Amino acid sequence: MAAVNLIGSYNYALVALSVLIAMLASYAALDLAGRVTAAGGWTRAVWLLGGAAAMGTGIWSMHYIGMLAFILPISVAYHWPTVLLSLIAAILASVIALYVVSRQKMDGSRALAGSVLMGAGIASMHYIGMAAMRLPAICQFNSFLVVLSVVFAILISLAALWITFHFRDQKMGIGRKKLAGAVVMGAAIPVMHYTGMAAASFTPSGMPADLSHAVSISTLGTAGITAVTFVVLGLALLTSWVDRRFAAQTLELQEEKLQRSEAYLAEAQRLTHTGSWAWRVAGGVALHLSEEWYRIYGFDPEKGPPAFEERRQRTHPEDRAKWQGAIDRAIAEKSGYEVEFRILLPGGTVKHIHTVGHPVLNASGGLVQFVGSSTDITERKHAEEALRQAQTDLAHASRVTTMGELTASLAHEVNQPIAAAVTDANTCLRWLTRDQPDLGEAREAASRIVKDATRAADIISRIRLLFKKVSPQRELVDVNEVIREMTILLRNEASRYSISVRTELETDFPLVMGDRVQLQQVFLNLILNAIDAVKDVDGTRELAIKSQREENDQLLVSVSDTGVGLPPQQADQIFNAFFTTKPHGTGMGLRISRSIVESHGGRMWAADNPPRGASFHLTLPTKAEAHE
Repeated sequence: MAAVNLIGSYNYALVALSVLIAMLASYAALDLAGRVTAAGGWTRAVWLLGGAAAMGTGIWSMHYIGMLAFILPISVAYHWPTVLLSLIAAILASVIALYVVSRQKMDGSRALAGSVLMGAGIASMHYIGMAAMRLPAICQFNSFLVVLSVVFAILISLAALWITFHFRDQKMGIGRKKLAGAVVMGAAIPVMHYTGMAAASFTPSGMPADLSHAVSISTLGTAGITAVTFVVLGLALLTSWVDRRFAAQTLELQEEKLQRSEAYLAEAQRLTHTGSWAWRVAGGVALHLSEEWYRIYGFDPEKGPPAFEERRQRTHPEDRAKWQGAIDRAIAEKSGYEVEFRILLPGGTVKHIHTVGHPVLNASGGLVQFVGSSTDITERKHAEEALRQAQTDLAHASRVTTMGELTASLAHEVNQPIAAAVTDANTCLRWLTRDQPDLGEAREAASRIVKDATRAADIISRIRLLFKKVSPQRELVDVNEVIREMTILLRNEASRYSISVRTELETDFPLVMGDRVQLQQVFLNLILNAIDAVKDVDGTRELAIKSQREENDQLLVSVSDTGVGLPPQQADQIFNAFFTTKPHGTGMGLRISRSIVESHGGRMWAADNPPRGASFHLTLPTKAEAHE
């Protein structure tokens, strides 16, 4: 007699409960995927494993509730080690799912591989679970339906991964999209289970079932599985909600701090007149322009970032090439740039800008963008100009004071060529008024008159130049010639005190870029100071001026004397303003001289001149190194 298959039926209440659990597990998966994605480090691993355990428990519970919903006319028990193995399979499938959907990107190949692994895990859970059944019957499977159930498992897994990946970032609340996704997933997951159940058929067997390590599931057991599942999934969702809430509060605090920092930054930029910016090299597109940048450049932020050409046109026409050149060099060298230039606003206002740019390179070393700042230094420039004017006025006042003190010596210096010219003029007249005029002698006397008059005119011209109040003008200057002019001018002053002046000026001395009058004032001050230091000493009274070229393209000039020397314990103060050792000195001569030398890109210092006296040294850059 042929064996007859056992006819089974379903408890539709349990079927509905299994679908509900599937939906709850799906919602938990969507929720937990967001936490795994947001976490990092060891926290990510904890969320991944904990979430997979909760999600796997939900899927496994849906499977077993579904199996318990299937009623056979014979008693059925379950081999609990095999049941435990099916639970592990469900958890492993959940680990794979959460790992795939928590990645930053999920392309087609990754989604397909993940769905195959996840589907295989779910199918394994199902058929391992059915293998745990212990009953006095033989279980057979329809191969077509088994394959179909596995295909369903993979397709449902693919859909679940897609839904979970796209709904994982919803921050707070239940979310309609998330809830709808959970319903779709929860309805689809049981399809695989019940297809797999349909693939099984049971035929009575005369052999008794092996009940070792087997347990039977009562109604109370079913309720227990359901309760434990709801508790596990509920705790997972509650933990996720609390963590999300905490993360949201932390994010709110961070956003508040960020807004406060941005407000502080904006205020700091406003106070320092500094605007920040970033622009892409390709196309010169502005990526970021701060409010202060808009204010400095006079653009309307409501109209959006200005194009590169608009920013270039805002640059002063005379500084455009300088600005563009700095940027072009930075792009070519992939380096930063720093440039000062002017901008011209539509109303005619001119502003001075100091810009610093820093390059940003990509992973391959290519130049992508520049970030930096632009500072409005107009007030500083005006202050510097006012300071320069004040220094010029002070230097002029110092020159006038010095020249006033030298009135007697200068008068004597001018009187000498004039007196010689008068004598030569009388001589010339005598030669011409003779009975037989001697034109040759008269011509020689007239030539001497011209020479003496020219010498007097040169002296007066130098004196007028020192008295004249003019703005500094840079030109190529022969330093040796300036030294000679000042020694000639002060020759009589030195002679009054029996001071010998010796010069050792290097020939073929290179020119320097500087202001002639200012350099004259420096040497005038140094020579006069040397005369003052020497004039009252006993013994040799000497003043030596030496010029030579240094190895580093610098010119070195030294003014040495055999005078009283530097003030003891105060040598470091002699260049301070208002410090003086003279009874009627102003204390500004050396201070002004050092300022002039430093403005020419040089430096000035003093030292002892053994065995007696002091030496003042100054360096000046050659024309190739001079500061403009």
